[in-house]
Amino acid sequence: MIAAAGDTIWNNGGACGQMYTITCTGATNQGVPEPCKGGSVTVKIVDRCPSPGCQGTIDLSQEAFSTIADINAGKIQIDYTQ
Repeated sequence: MIAAAGDTIWNNGGACGQMYTITCTGATNQGVPEPCKGGSVTVKIVDRCPSPGCQGTIDLSQEAFSTIADINAGKIQIDYTQ
């Protein structure tokens, strides 16, 4: 389970290799209205997701995303802890 860190947590590469527990908290304005499956997933940060292309704090791999949310949602609200 892997992810890329957005600029807000990248910390000049300091986040690379760190583990984060991610929980889906709700939908964005687009996609599936109730995307969350419940539970959480722990991912390892392996890359940077730079602005402006990265539209979130953490960009989950498809495998990690599908563990906590409907993959059709594309984008979700999350809580995360290191």
